Amino acid sequence: MRLEYTGPIPECIGFLLLPRFSMMAFFSAVEPLRIANQISGKQLFDWQMISEDGKPVKASNGMSLLADKAIDAVHDLPSLAVCSGFDPEAYLSRPLMRWLHRLDAAGCALGGLDTGCFLLAAADLLKGERVTLHWESLPSFQERFPEVRTSDELFELGQRRFSCAGGAAAMDMALDVIARRHGTQLAIDVSEQLVHERIRTRRDQQRMTLARRLGTHRRRLVEAVDVMERHIEAPLPLSEVAQRSGISLRHLQRLFDSELNQSPRSWYLGLRLERAHYLLKETDLDVLSVGLACGFSSSSSFSRAFRTHYGVSPRQMRKAQSQ
Repeated sequence: MRLEYTGPIPECIGFLLLPRFSMMAFFSAVEPLRIANQISGKQLFDWQMISEDGKPVKASNGMSLLADKAIDAVHDLPSLAVCSGFDPEAYLSRPLMRWLHRLDAAGCALGGLDTGCFLLAAADLLKGERVTLHWESLPSFQERFPEVRTSDELFELGQRRFSCAGGAAAMDMALDVIARRHGTQLAIDVSEQLVHERIRTRRDQQRMTLARRLGTHRRRLVEAVDVMERHIEAPLPLSEVAQRSGISLRHLQRLFDSELNQSPRSWYLGLRLERAHYLLKETDLDVLSVGLACGFSSSSSFSRAFRTHYGVSPRQMRKAQSQ
């Protein structure tokens, strides 16, 4: 799924399936290719499902898929998509890393669906690249790999790297590839077969608008929450949040009370604790680092706030996750 392709047809795309991969992202990427073949009456695309040992791989939903090949049987591919879900770095073995580097040296375009870029970054294969991931995973990726440029686009297509946010975004990336390779009309026909309302561009938002998520159209409130979401690691005083939203602190408090049934202080703290909960669950950052990344000045203040909110301490939650 490189940006441009001039190789033989059918274009073969490899899908590396890691344990607990996102089934939805995988099928969202493959089904448009299958339908493009069907509608065109030609074998435009082909694909291989690959696992490290050639054995079936269980997805995050508990279903298993058969692999076509093991990595040691695959030596030449135009493109490879790493399909992963939870804790992708746990599955980066030395043989797998060597294999990815061999493919890269041979000119293979490497990409990640959903959280696949965690594995590529851990293998040191994303230097100088710009990638995207699922919005929930972006903060932890940025903490783990600050040297890799990221975006919150639906997908990114480059000459040698590609990535998408997972879920339905994989479908939009596949439709974009079909349009580039074989014309916009074929992509539209495939989209209609999928009952996909429209082909989203890479710049479409991953998430609902903030106003829809909050269930309000009060512009000043939406601006205030947006300011809070963009300042998790270094929280702003509420007076500055109000100032940046163009209202007084008292007006800010009234808006939160009337629209969200919470004080702005409580809402802001909840945002920071939700981020901490995700980092504890999906990364191996130590508890102090997670606290600092979410705006807490000490592990004790972080632990107190976390226990009050979730009923367990950060260490207890992480211990339960590992069992």
